[in-house]
Amino acid sequence: MRIRRKKWAERELNEAEFYIDNPEEGYKNTWETHFVKKQPIHIEIGCGKGLFISTLAKQNPNINYIAIDMIEAMLGLSKRNIEEAYNFKNPENLLLIRANAERIFDIFGEKDKVERIYINFCNPWPKSKHNKRRLTHTRQLENYKKFMSKNGEIYFKTDDDELFDASLIYFEEAGFEVVNKTYDLHENPIFENNIITEHEKMFSEEGIKIKAGIFRLK
Repeated sequence: MRIRRKKWAERELNEAEFYIDNPEEGYKNTWETHFVKKQPIHIEIGCGKGLFISTLAKQNPNINYIAIDMIEAMLGLSKRNIEEAYNFKNPENLLLIRANAERIFDIFGEKDKVERIYINFCNPWPKSKHNKRRLTHTRQLENYKKFMSKNGEIYFKTDDDELFDASLIYFEEAGFEVVNKTYDLHENPIFENNIITEHEKMFSEEGIKIKAGIFRLK
């Protein structure tokens, strides 16, 4: 998604206590210590404007969440949406970090034991030469496995048919089993409490069916 630069974003992010601009410096293998409570850790890769993760984290105070994006303008919007969700109080169970998903192994390590990863409507990278940049590509999944807990899960949603079908192969290649999947999430819900994202709403209104799956490490 293309988004215009927000002149205020850098200043507001630097003022936010729950924002981390340099997570590769000293956070790997120590994430549980940066939350108020020691709780299971879930992450969202590519949090966009933060509406999904802020809603999810507010609904589940017994889980610690880390929202990841690399675009400053998006992070700025996420920061504002998180603050609004928490009534402008500092969230105790949600951190917002700036990071490139392709270098995620510099940020998380085996001691972090992430129990769940959310990937919502990521770039499908349709050209064959760019497939390896997909967040669900086998190469990326192998990186996630390095810091996921035993029986860790990935929750995945997309509007793109080809990406979904290819991802089913990627997950199998990387040693994940299919817990559940659907080619029409709204007709056949597989999530206990599906939070409809901005993209999900837009694609659904256009008549595009939402593909989704839950995948677990064997």
